Amino acid sequence: MEYQLEKAIEILERTPGVLRSLLSNLSGEWTNGNEGKDTWSAYDIVGHLIHGERTDWMTRIKIILSDSADKIFRKFDRFAQFRESEGKSLLQLLDEFEQLRAENLRTFHGFKLTNSDLLKEAIHPTFGKVTLSQLLSTWVVHDLNHLAQIERVMAKQYMEAVGPWVEFLPVLTR
Repeated sequence: MEYQLEKAIEILERTPGVLRSLLSNLSGEWTNGNEGKDTWSAYDIVGHLIHGERTDWMTRIKIILSDSADKIFRKFDRFAQFRESEGKSLLQLLDEFEQLRAENLRTFHGFKLTNSDLLKEAIHPTFGKVTLSQLLSTWVVHDLNHLAQIERVMAKQYMEAVGPWVEFLPVLTR
């Protein structure tokens, strides 16, 4: 599928509701379980999404759209959630994510982007030149990636419990 702004927004608007529906009022065994050492739980992933809403997507969109000659992204801290989420409940994180995403989408709609805006570029610290269209596509796929990750992490909590059916459940073996 070719990038289309309207289709991207469909996903970005729904992610907070999907997370709330999937994770609200579940036991900690579901939301705090992970896949082993140096892996993330559903709780950690929601914290990571919050950090991205605060420091990544909108910040980078504004850099690309600015008139500045210095359009260089700062490196994103992929592990900030471990200190920023400390002491918060999952419901607090879900509320925070929902609020930040709504604010960001209101701001985003205010940009009234044109096709030529989607071709504007900035410099990513790892990839070099990237376009606004690529960044916006990545925002959508980043959401989908982490939704799939949450579901995989949760499924793996029953890895042993399914017994021989593990062979037919690729979510457990990927």
